[in-house]
Amino acid sequence: MAKPPPPPVAALQCEQALQLLQQSGHAAPPGSPGSTAWLQGLIDALVELSSRDALTGLANRRAFELALAREVDRVARSGEPALLLALDIDHFKRINDSYGHAAGDQVIKAVAAALAETVRPMDLVARVGGEEFAIVLPNCPPAFGEAVAERVRRRVEGLSVAVGPSQTIRLTISVGGAFAPQWVRSTPALWSERADLQLYRAKSSGRNLVCLEPAAVSVVTAEEKSLLFAFGSHQDQE
Repeated sequence: MAKPPPPPVAALQCEQALQLLQQSGHAAPPGSPGSTAWLQGLIDALVELSSRDALTGLANRRAFELALAREVDRVARSGEPALLLALDIDHFKRINDSYGHAAGDQVIKAVAAALAETVRPMDLVARVGGEEFAIVLPNCPPAFGEAVAERVRRRVEGLSVAVGPSQTIRLTISVGGAFAPQWVRSTPALWSERADLQLYRAKSSGRNLVCLEPAAVSVVTAEEKSLLFAFGSHQDQE
């Protein structure tokens, strides 16, 4: 008896995509399988899945880096202020060591939910590492930066997370922040470095603190100056 022909490669790839969505807790796209609308729904679901952190549902590092690059470019062109916050759960290793990794995951999810609930819908909250988070806040003037960051810190400080049948723990985070240089052609890496520097300052000063780079004294680095001049030369040649 002749063997039936193997299914087309496209069918196999769709089946694998559906399995991936199912494993991630996502429903199959609506519509008739194989139709244009169904295939578009499948593509959209996969794109969404590729940009989300599996544990928290927040934006992942890849989506964060893309958003950061877009915001750097927007600030350089428009001059509107933007704030980047770098956040770290305090003493997270101690939580994992004392209560186990399952408890650590519960803590990460609780912090992620608190961050997402505290900021505006237009702000991007991302999980960028194990216990590390970042928030991109477009159109956030320096006058409001400290208040926004403090609101986030206090929201997490008020959490009580269950780590066992009858045990809960309280959490704190350290927060560092930096404003994107307005009208300056910068890079995502330089902006992140500035926010990380303030985060390290908050942690070394005792944790559960907010440290922001004062917008008024932000120093344009040599690399940013070279980017600015290179951009201007390119404009002159056009």
